[in-house]
Amino acid sequence: MQHIIDRFISYVTIDTQSDSSSETTPSTEKQWNLANKLAEELRSIGLEDVSIDDNAYIMATLPSNVNHEVPTIGFISHFDTSPDFSGTNVKPNIIENYDGNDIVLNEEKNIILSSSYFHDLLQYIGQTLITTDGTTLLGADDKAGITEIVTAMEYLVKHPEIKHGAIRIGFTPDEEIGRGAHKFDIEKFGAKWAYTMDGSQIGELEYENFNAASAKITINGKSVHPGYAKGKMVNAVLIANHIIADLPRHEIPEETDGRDGFFHVHTVNGEIENASIELIIRDHDLQRFNERKELLKVLVKKYNHKYDDCISLELKDQYFNMKEKIEPVYHIVEIAKKAMEDIGIKPIIKPIRGGTDGSQLSYMGLPCPNIFAGGHNFHGKYEYVPVESMQKAVEVIVRICELTAHQ
Repeated sequence: MQHIIDRFISYVTIDTQSDSSSETTPSTEKQWNLANKLAEELRSIGLEDVSIDDNAYIMATLPSNVNHEVPTIGFISHFDTSPDFSGTNVKPNIIENYDGNDIVLNEEKNIILSSSYFHDLLQYIGQTLITTDGTTLLGADDKAGITEIVTAMEYLVKHPEIKHGAIRIGFTPDEEIGRGAHKFDIEKFGAKWAYTMDGSQIGELEYENFNAASAKITINGKSVHPGYAKGKMVNAVLIANHIIADLPRHEIPEETDGRDGFFHVHTVNGEIENASIELIIRDHDLQRFNERKELLKVLVKKYNHKYDDCISLELKDQYFNMKEKIEPVYHIVEIAKKAMEDIGIKPIIKPIRGGTDGSQLSYMGLPCPNIFAGGHNFHGKYEYVPVESMQKAVEVIVRICELTAHQ
């Protein structure tokens, strides 16, 4: 257990926060610090063909140790952390033999990880948890996944009696800002299929995700002295308010779950002469996804008719539901499911209320379901990961490699 703890902490204490405003890859120079460390570590544990390209994408190979033909498979994780919360100066806390009570993350600031609020904690009574100190995120998303992949490969190198085909490893930058797969070289990777180790709680196995788009609505108003504004002023702030009010009021993240889609207004800026609304659109169903985009077009058209074409809409598709690409090769999900069952884990097959590198990679020609990495409460100060979940993820990876060789 200590080995996996030490490895994980060595990763999370390196700041790798990505930045959506940057146009470089990786989006932040500091991501190179962990990328270079990982490339060297993969070499040190005995992997072959270790490479790191000009954009910090890392690949490596564990060669086959069987004589018969086996499909080359891969395991992928990302090393950047979310820009939503600070990843600088991470100080992990280790809670041994967790007793089910509240955990004081930061006494001075009265930051409490409460089991009465975060009920999932109660699954892990008696286990070892790694938490934040309440001032940063932890980075289990997705440094837990990286820890698990490296540890599994190290185990297979040390245990050649475990038979497997060729295994490819891929680590990416900038997943948290939606660019993790953008410069991933599928042909170079050379796998028949892969798994992202980027899910949450133990047992998660996911091959469905949201269809996703971003939208920006820009409103150009007219400022006139308010005392003489009748018939002249066009208040961009009020128009923005009308548009937001016309969105389905209950179709928001706070009131949806499962396969429910939503509109999520995350940024509003404005004054009388200029205002903007930025939002994201999410839905598992492609038809409903397209209907949501169409609704925005209808609302913009409605208010343009009323206010003399002062509004513009920019819509961008971000990723699509990988279910369409996974179902034709569903045996790759069955292999992961059996691997979990073989080591005593009950698979939790459910849709992702988000996206992973795997969703984009699947559309690029690399079918790529998502497997749990073990963490909870990603992108914030309440993030934690049970060490036992990481250990089980290592076992799942090893078992998938075995099963693939036996197919």
